[in-house]
Amino acid sequence: MQRALRLHQEMTDRVVFMRQFLKYPHQVASIIPSSRFLERRIIELAEVRSARTVVELGAGTGGTTRAILGALLPDATLLGVEINPQFCELLGRIPDTRLTVHRGSAQELRETLSQYGLRAPEVVISGIPFSTMGRIAGSRILEAISSVLAPGGRFVAYQVSARVADLARPFLGPARGEVELLNVPPMRLYRWEKQPT
Repeated sequence: MQRALRLHQEMTDRVVFMRQFLKYPHQVASIIPSSRFLERRIIELAEVRSARTVVELGAGTGGTTRAILGALLPDATLLGVEINPQFCELLGRIPDTRLTVHRGSAQELRETLSQYGLRAPEVVISGIPFSTMGRIAGSRILEAISSVLAPGGRFVAYQVSARVADLARPFLGPARGEVELLNVPPMRLYRWEKQPT
């Protein structure tokens, strides 16, 4: 029964995801949600299991969100930031009190954390497509991430293109990069660690 419900949810998510990709190709990074292989790699690279506050930018239909929650400590918090109202509605159905869903822009990350009384995140994970947004908007998001990330905190971005590595360099320095081939399309993963000041 549980497996049937999970499969139904995954199919529903894929249909919604595809429709939103066709409607907003500049906001939605891919035509289908992330694979389990990519989700696992994101969790490991971000070291989610040791974090108290995690932020997910571009949470989509919630596949990666559920993977994060599966690895999250019982008393930790996950803030899911999503600009798409249909995706926010799906995220709001995830039955986990550790999850707070916020509809809004990643550029307003500092204000959003303050709004919910959340501390500086040890982890920020982003699937938003930096390759399809303007340089100014992308730089503002990366500057916001850099400014709120706790010292020693990790920022992990999974992207189709390498553009985020160039945009993030002034704020976070050079990235550590990997590729996950078991995803459609294959995905580049980048990790930065904020150096203590």
